[in-house]
Amino acid sequence: MSLFDYLDERENEETGDEPVSGPLSVSDLTLRIKEVFEQIFAEVWVVGEISNLSRPRSGHLYLTLKDDGAQLPAVVWKTVASKVRFEPKDGLVVVCRGRIDVYPPHGKYQLIVSQLEPKGIGALELAFRQLHAKLNAEGLFEPAKKRPIPRWVKTVAVITSPSGAAVRDFLQVLGRRTRRVDVRIVPVKVQGDGSAEEIAAAIRLVNRLRLADCIVVTRGGGSAEDLWAFNEEVLVRAIAVSEIPTISAVGHEVDLTLCDLAADLRALTPSEAAERIAVEDAQLSERLVQIRRFLQDSLTKRIRLANERLRFFENQPAFARPLRLIEDRRRGIDVLEQSLDRSIQRKMEQGEARLAKLSAALEALSPLGVLARGYSLTQNAAGEVIRSFEQVRTGDTIRTRLAEGTIESEVRAVDESR
Repeated sequence: MSLFDYLDERENEETGDEPVSGPLSVSDLTLRIKEVFEQIFAEVWVVGEISNLSRPRSGHLYLTLKDDGAQLPAVVWKTVASKVRFEPKDGLVVVCRGRIDVYPPHGKYQLIVSQLEPKGIGALELAFRQLHAKLNAEGLFEPAKKRPIPRWVKTVAVITSPSGAAVRDFLQVLGRRTRRVDVRIVPVKVQGDGSAEEIAAAIRLVNRLRLADCIVVTRGGGSAEDLWAFNEEVLVRAIAVSEIPTISAVGHEVDLTLCDLAADLRALTPSEAAERIAVEDAQLSERLVQIRRFLQDSLTKRIRLANERLRFFENQPAFARPLRLIEDRRRGIDVLEQSLDRSIQRKMEQGEARLAKLSAALEALSPLGVLARGYSLTQNAAGEVIRSFEQVRTGDTIRTRLAEGTIESEVRAVDESR
């Protein structure tokens, strides 16, 4: 039976009329085909490879499912696309559930997808791998970026559900070990829509207000879907950029989330997280006793060494008879002073003898010495010593210097004879 015969029979069954004769309009035919498709293919499962994937701003996904023999246009409306955990990409083989719909304006049929799953691997597992590869390429999980948890935690911010078993286990273990750590519970949703954003906002709040010196993000075990909030990109990035060191304690030992990889420390359980940040009071007391003994031994040793040094210095002459050293130095100064006086006296005597010798030699050469023996020194008006008659004229005034005194004379005559 052809499709047209099927359509005619369907119409006759509903109206009880005879088959319609004559041609149908394009719109009528398309609407009848649409009705048939929607009834026959109200729910189908299709396997195909994604191609021609597009993501307009509307949030819808438009794609083509293909295999070796055919192609099928498909659309994933925004409400469904927002719940898809993994990242659809061209070339990915997927399994789709949906219904066949005919779009009359274009006369084309397409698959309206209500569920989208990767073939051969779970959607959550694929989403985990895709996001892990992306964030790992950015270096968010690098061990070099891990910060040490404070050795002595004073205040811890526990971001979790206040009614969950995780917070009870954490507080119970912490309370058994110590009473020194202040705990600030930051209540959040730990699963469901919006939980990842809420936990990330709590981490940013603790950092902005500096509410603690350590953060613990925790919840109890559950299914992969229950723990999925701790694999959301917004939360993983918030943990990676937190200035306060973070501990991730999500689920059980076998559970691994991206938050565990981004945190500075992963605790297998909430109880272990409490153990990692709290030194037992008994252990601390023992440590303090050890420190006290060490300090006592160190002080005793230093005092003993100080006493030994003191006794050593007591036996030194400078400390045993301090005035003697001063007296020795004073006597040395006296000796130096006497030696200096003698040296100065000797130098003066030598100087006086030399001076006398030089004076005698100078005296012998001095014109005054010649004058003292009866000679005189005559100078003309210009102060020149007169050695020849040619240096004076009749009427000139001349000055004669004797051993004692000076005589001025006037030249009355010049005799050229010798």
